[in-house]
Amino acid sequence: MPYITIESGHLTIAQKEQLIAKLTEVSSEIMNVPQEFFSITIKELDDTNFGIGGKSIDKIKAEYKEKTKFEN
Repeated sequence: MPYITIESGHLTIAQKEQLIAKLTEVSSEIMNVPQEFFSITIKELDDTNFGIGGKSIDKIKAEYKEKTKFEN
């Protein structure tokens, strides 16, 4: 029974439903396994609990917003 795990930041209910549906559909087609055999888990990580390059994601997002604010 295939098991898919996605880790991401906060998602809306609609985004989660779309991810589950699309991942199941595509994986079923590629693997030739019926959709009803797939299990999918979405693990949401708070932006303060995940970092890249020595900075937390919330700081990276804030810096990006500040930078792009001046570009528009």
